[in-house]
Amino acid sequence: MNINPELVERTLIHFIRDEITKFGFKKAVLGLSGGLDSTVAAYLTSKALGKNNLIPLIIPYKSSSKKNMDDAIKVAKIVAEKHHIINITEQIDIYFKNNPTEEKLFIGNKIARERMSIIFDYSAREKAMVIGTSNKTELLLGYGTWFGDLASSVNPLGDLYKTQVFQLAAHLKVPEQIIKKTPSADLWPGQTDEEEMGIMYKIADEILYLIIDKRKSVKDILDWGYDEDLVFKVLKMVKSSQFKRTMPIIAKLSHRTIGKDFLYPRDWGV
Repeated sequence: MNINPELVERTLIHFIRDEITKFGFKKAVLGLSGGLDSTVAAYLTSKALGKNNLIPLIIPYKSSSKKNMDDAIKVAKIVAEKHHIINITEQIDIYFKNNPTEEKLFIGNKIARERMSIIFDYSAREKAMVIGTSNKTELLLGYGTWFGDLASSVNPLGDLYKTQVFQLAAHLKVPEQIIKKTPSADLWPGQTDEEEMGIMYKIADEILYLIIDKRKSVKDILDWGYDEDLVFKVLKMVKSSQFKRTMPIIAKLSHRTIGKDFLYPRDWGV
């Protein structure tokens, strides 16, 4: 699962520049959390478009880690000429005052969607496209908020497993404290990705790589010594989250249905 980081860097810089500019845009906006994925995406986008064309948004809630915010500000100053800090505590608290819940996941999802709503608002204000920061592991396991952090216009990291993002981060010389940080969506105090998913990224990536990329059977994977419960857990997560990886399904009534037959730019005007 090792990558050639120099080749990946060049490929993703070209990908970002091509996808942003071919529709007439010059700028990109990105939510910067102080975590690994958003930092790597920010470094790549800055290289692709220039520091003057990247607009990082730092969007804390009252429970957000101060360390993450400090790291996000540090990265923003490296990758962009300007950044914005938008605190969402007031609107989140008002919503849950009127619609109370004890479910941390509901609150976390609302926070994630509020952040993405702001990011897309800024994309309109700045005439910019939204850069996604979800990696392949998160997308396959469904570990993300639908129409929250999973939403974007262009996603440069979506075909890199989490462990491969670490490799790319080291190549890009991302600050060491970010690379060594415990992965967390920072949706509530003490929350970590691996604890919430119930599996370590390294093991999840190995199983996913064998299932998805190598197309190995469950029997083969179990024969190589992987825990049966974990293998079936990963499979269940992939299957149950398929809806998060697709556009809304449209009932087919015509010969050329969006998302089924009408798919590519070459279809325009033909």
